[in-house]
Formats: sequence, structure tokens, C-alpha cells
Amino acid sequence: MAAQRRNFMQSDQSWTDDLPPCEMCGVGTAPNCVYGPDGKGTQSHPNEDGHLRFRGEEGCFLYGVFNGYDGSRVASFASQCLTAELLLGQLNSSHTDNDVRRILTQAFDVVEKSYFETIDDALAEKAHLSNYLPHNENMSFHQLSSQSQKVQERLSQLEQEVSGGATAVVALILNNRVYIANVGTNRALLCKSSSDGQNQVLQIGRPHSTDNEEELQRLAALGVDSSRVRQAGQIAGQSSTRRLGDYRVKFNYTDIDLLSGAKSRPIIAEPEIQGSYSLDGVTGFLLLMSEGLISALESAHGPEQANQEVVAMVAAELAQQTSLEAVAQSVVERIKRLHHDVYVSGRQRSTYCSRHEDMTLLIRTLNYPPLDDGALTPTQGGRIYPVSVPYSNSQSTSKTSVTLSLVMPSQSTLTNGTNTASTLEEGTPTPGSQSPTATLQSTNTQTQSSSSSSGDGSLFRQRGSQAAQPDETGRVPPYVDFSQFYRLWGSDHGDGQSTHGGLGPQ
Repeated sequence: MAAQRRNFMQSDQSWTDDLPPCEMCGVGTAPNCVYGPDGKGTQSHPNEDGHLRFRGEEGCFLYGVFNGYDGSRVASFASQCLTAELLLGQLNSSHTDNDVRRILTQAFDVVEKSYFETIDDALAEKAHLSNYLPHNENMSFHQLSSQSQKVQERLSQLEQEVSGGATAVVALILNNRVYIANVGTNRALLCKSSSDGQNQVLQIGRPHSTDNEEELQRLAALGVDSSRVRQAGQIAGQSSTRRLGDYRVKFNYTDIDLLSGAKSRPIIAEPEIQGSYSLDGVTGFLLLMSEGLISALESAHGPEQANQEVVAMVAAELAQQTSLEAVAQSVVERIKRLHHDVYVSGRQRSTYCSRHEDMTLLIRTLNYPPLDDGALTPTQGGRIYPVSVPYSNSQSTSKTSVTLSLVMPSQSTLTNGTNTASTLEEGTPTPGSQSPTATLQSTNTQTQSSSSSSGDGSLFRQRGSQAAQPDETGRVPPYVDFSQFYRLWGSDHGDGQSTHGGLGPQ
């Protein structure tokens, strides 16, 4: 079996070639980038992220985003192997929540063990060759003998073959219920609008990072000095405390200063599984985001409202684009551009934005109508373009409020490809009238954060069919209120004005 897995790793074949992709899903990506003094960006390494999006039998769907590092091998292997462990007959509609959690946990365990089987021979050769090198760390490469230099070159090649790891966030939908399995520092958001007018943006799960109190307690119970881990912020170059692959922290952790006191393997690949969450009657979308995407947005605008911002971007693009692939890619491009603009601005947060890692965003719509009529302008009866979430760099509190002006396409819910009637009310914006708004109130806890809103506003209010008519000058009357943006801009730039002052139209 190990030989078979190695052959797959070295070929272009996939274990999942025959599985159909999910058509209710879109993926956007962007490679890593390092900015020069002139603001121009260069890619420092090949894209290391991975993703999966498949439709199984009996109403089963599987999605995942994998954040690879030190190469893409682990992310690529995990995306294929995990799919094979979950969608080739292992799951069916009779399984209970406990059954699904057990199968998900077992699948991650198989992925971890199977990956290390593929590099067993290389690890053994690496250990064997290490015995032939002089154990003088101060010797340079040129001071080694010709034979030792060849050994060193081979060791470098082997290190490239076996190094690297990945973090993963996986969503499984079965019986119209969603389960989230997380290993590491990626993120899952569930955005839904219910028939009673409540909007919720729910962050499912928690990042397994060096500032997570529960993870630090887990490491401390194993004999690791958690205060040193917190202060260092990284373990072997990564902030995650749970990972797939990475032989250094799995087999050689006693050689790592921060982990040397551990009584057993401290960095694990066991997922934390949240759910299930019922999707019955839910209209909205599910987002899976790589750490690179989250970090780029938080570096540019701070972490306080990152979830609300990305949801607002997705809602805006859903109201404009004609395919989910275009929606996801447009959101990634917006975050990439925002990150770059903050860097070149020279403002306070620009020091955090000198580079970003690979970015991946997966969007899965829930009971959402097809995107087939988004290429219209407002004067043609198209969708109203929403305002991005205003950003304030003032000190955050436990609850913050952001008003989003969003108009969404008309709703006819889609359940497993079948149209059903929507429970949302109709709304028809008229020229000069205020767009429907949704006030998202963010409440963060250690394991889960949610944003909700109430009232007659909704992230998913229907757009109207009435076109905004131009006046005699050919202009369309304004339909977006920028007063809050100007007020926040003024407070951020220290002019002390509660109104927009010199900014905006007078």
C-alpha cells in the first residue's frame, strides 16, 4: 500500500478523478507576494495551498481548504487521500452525528499515517546518510571532503522531499447538516439569513495557534513550557499547534528547544469537529478560508471586523458576478488589492503588509439561486453595488457594530439542485431611497464568534426589478449614503470632526 501511495504521489493520477465536482461552489486563489520599496510585488515561492470540492452519493458533499508550507506535497496528498477516505462509500444517510465525527477523525488519522508511509524510505535514507557527516557544526560546505559534499548534497535533496506540512479546514454536508473539521489556523464562516429577519455570521471552531489558551494548556499538560511558546509565537516556523505532516515536529520534536520537554508528541493532526448544524430553511453561504487570506485582511484592517468584512465582500460580489468562481476570485482579488494599498499608503498598518502568503477562498452557497443575471448596471435594472464595511482603527471593544448597505438578487431557494419557494420578503429599492441595511453585531468567544442582526434589514434582501432612471443630465440619482464612511474617515485621520467636513460631496 505504501508503494502504491508513493506511485500516486509521483504521477499525475488522482484517487478522486471519477468523483463529480460540486457545482454549488466556487474557489478563488492568489499566490504569495513580497512587496519591494516601489510597491511592486514578486512571488517568493510556488503556491502551496490546496482545496477540494466534491459531490458524493446520498446528498453528501465534501469541501476543504489546505494551507501548505515548505512545499505543496502535504496539501496535495491530504486533499486526495481525505476525499478517498470519506466519499468512496464510507458515509451514508443512516449515519448519526457521532458516526460522522468518528469517521472524520479516522480519516484524518489515515491521511497522517499514509503520508508518512510515502516518505518512510526517504527518512530512513536521510538518517543513514547523516551518520557519514562530520559532527562539527562550524565546518563550511567547502571544508568537507569530496565524498562528504556528495552526502550533504543528497541530504539536501532528501530534506526537500520530506519537509513540509499543511493545516486544513474541511466541511462535510450530509443529510442537509454541516460538520466542520479543523486542524490548524484556517477558518470557516457560516453566513445565514433566517425567515424571521435575523442575520448571523458564525465563525465555526477556533484556530489551533500559539495564542490559543486551550491549546497552550494541552501543551503544558505534556510538559511543554507554554509561556515560552506564547512568547515565541511560532513552533518550527509556524504558528499552528496542530498540523498534517511535518516530520520535524512529529518525530524529531525532542530536538526542538520549545518542545524538548514534551512527554509525548505535542503537535498533532487530530481535528476538532464542530456540528452538526442544520441547513434546513437556511439561505446564505459557507466560507472556507486559508490562513493566508485571513492574515492578509487582518494585517490591512486589524482583526476586529475581519469576518464581517469578508462576508460583506462575498455578498457584494454575489450581487454582481455571474458565476461562483468569479465571486470567489473577485473577493480574493479585492483582499489582495486592499492589502497592497495599505502597504503603499505608508499609514500605521503598512508595516504589517510588506508581504502576504498564498490565499484561498472557497464559497459554498446554501439554497441560493443561480447567478445568471448579474451583468447589468443599476440603470438597466441590475444590482446595486454595496459599500464596503467601514474600517475604524480605534481600539476595539467586545461588541462592535457595522452597517452594511447590501441589496441581493431575488431569492428562490435551491435545495440539492431543486428550486423551492423562498421565505424571505420582497424588497424593491427605488431611486433616492435608502438601501436595505444589515447591522452586524460581533460577539467573540474563545471557541466561536458570531455576528447577528435583527430588524427588517438583511444581507439577503431581494433586489428590485425597477431600474434607476437617469435625469435630464444623464445622471442616476444617488442611492448610497456615505456619511458614516466620511465620519469614520475623519475620526481615523484625527480631524476631530463628527461630520465629513472637507471630504465627499459638498
